Amino acid sequence: MRDAYHEELDSIGEDLVEMARLVGSAIGRATTSMLDADLKLAESVIAADQKVDDLQHDLEARAIALLARQQPVATDLRIVVTSLRMSADLERSGDLAQHVAKLARLRFPQSPVPHDLHATILEMGQLAQRLMAKAAEVIITKDVDLALQLEQDDDEMDLLHRTLFQHLMDDRWKHGIETAVDVTLLGRYYERFADHAVSVAKRVVYLVTGEHADEIQTPAPVEGA
Repeated sequence: MRDAYHEELDSIGEDLVEMARLVGSAIGRATTSMLDADLKLAESVIAADQKVDDLQHDLEARAIALLARQQPVATDLRIVVTSLRMSADLERSGDLAQHVAKLARLRFPQSPVPHDLHATILEMGQLAQRLMAKAAEVIITKDVDLALQLEQDDDEMDLLHRTLFQHLMDDRWKHGIETAVDVTLLGRYYERFADHAVSVAKRVVYLVTGEHADEIQTPAPVEGA
């Protein structure tokens, strides 16, 4: 009975990794669909979000069933409760990738991003994908140091987000109000996606240590490294 119980816990962890990989792929493909004005790719991202939703609903049902049947305590209870919270973060990440793809669909056959911002948006999309890939690795390895690094990595996204606003506030902005709104929304989508990746990593820290990430000192970089 206990073997089946722990197999179920392992299965929940595997589903979290699958969700992280799916949403990481989704944000990358959504970015491409938007910058290339690729309607077919945008539609595929929008449709694929259903799989993330289904995984989240199934994981939630199994986690609640475990709580009811097994009444876990200590570490096992942390695993179940934290997994529920991580699945919610990942499901919202999938929604954000879908929002990017929906904007690509809305503005087709044009791209919602002016050419002079393509490089910045591309960098945000690639960074979002890398952050989620690292979050997936953290779920697999339970590496606390790697998890704590994600918050530092997220500083790069915050910097890119500020760069977008500097363009929007520049007196030389010539792309109109509609494009300004689109770019503002996109910046928010990527910034929030990165925040969810960081949140997943922080939840792994709590899962492993029983302490919140903010209470743990981030390791200082090794000099000369």
